[in-house]
Amino acid sequence: MNKTFFFLYSLVSLLLFLLALPFLFLFSFKAKYNDAIPARFFLWRNSPLKAEGIWFHSCSFGEAKAIKPLVDSLPSELLRMSTTTQTGYEAIRAYTKESRYLPFESLLFFWLRPQKVLVVMEAEFWYLLFALAKYRGTKTMLINARMSERSFPKYQRMTWLYRQIFKHIDEVYAQTALDKERLESLGARNVVVTGNIKLSQLPRVTRRFVKPSGLVVCAASTHEGEEGLILEAFKDFKEEHEDATLIMVPRHPERFSKVASLIENQGLSWHRFSKDIGFESDIVLVDALGELVNVYAISDIVILGGAFEPIGGHNAAEAAQFGCKIISGKHYFNQKDIFEAVEGIVIVEASNLSRRLLQHGVLKPTQIKSKTDISPIIESIKDAIIT
Repeated sequence: MNKTFFFLYSLVSLLLFLLALPFLFLFSFKAKYNDAIPARFFLWRNSPLKAEGIWFHSCSFGEAKAIKPLVDSLPSELLRMSTTTQTGYEAIRAYTKESRYLPFESLLFFWLRPQKVLVVMEAEFWYLLFALAKYRGTKTMLINARMSERSFPKYQRMTWLYRQIFKHIDEVYAQTALDKERLESLGARNVVVTGNIKLSQLPRVTRRFVKPSGLVVCAASTHEGEEGLILEAFKDFKEEHEDATLIMVPRHPERFSKVASLIENQGLSWHRFSKDIGFESDIVLVDALGELVNVYAISDIVILGGAFEPIGGHNAAEAAQFGCKIISGKHYFNQKDIFEAVEGIVIVEASNLSRRLLQHGVLKPTQIKSKTDISPIIESIKDAIIT
């Protein structure tokens, strides 16, 4: 450990924390943050995880769901989970009661307990998380690691920081060979290419819905600026397909009411999702988590959100497993490997969405060309349990 760097980083982290406290207190009253901020920055109802377990840390809802194949292969009594988002927390607490919000780095000094292994998803590069875990005897792993073309230059400008972080990471499992090359240039060691674990085991249907008689268009994981675009395209589509249904599934729960307001202004019949009512409306707003895969199962066409705005895209394989026709925007830079593994995705400019949707007849059903082998990750975790 570079003691000088460790001391300076810890000091700066503490100063930033103290300066931010008044603002954090105010933000904690917002609905979006009223669980996460008190837990992460004030340790409200956020006790340390039990020691000597298998600790998974993931950020988003999608990342938390993606680790399920790993979780299912490991002893449940050893599972420990953490996250930084409210939606992520909703997912991890289904795995174990030992689920927490990850505290801000300065608080980790007295919150973090020694674990058998720490498994961090994708790009959660918290220096003190890895340094303190390693110092306390924990095997550290970064899995599903990626470095997009868009973000890599930003990381390069901070190479001095990432070299210090990677000194405390024992093993790295990258999504692609290009990710491996970029990660190694930042100081990563023991890098193995395993593919994207989101392809290793896709989410299964948990509830079977009755499919409407007409064409079903799913607007999946949409973000700010995308719903209006999709609603306009669907209005044009509706003129040719009177019995078509649009199922709108926004990405973030805090936006449900705003999306509902947008839908109300379209002059079409609509209702909020309910298992009792079904999908017999022009538009159905799904304002519940965990239902997207069930909606994919009855969808003919999926307009995949997160790529019509520069968000980075979402997991197309979840819809492709049902052979849905998929239309995406061009900003899928965080999902390139998954898009390459799925055959038949149509990429369009936002301005051409309506025209492409009307041409749905020439679109091909998608299919997944390749999957991922996560056995090396599982074996490494089990080795850490034994030693």
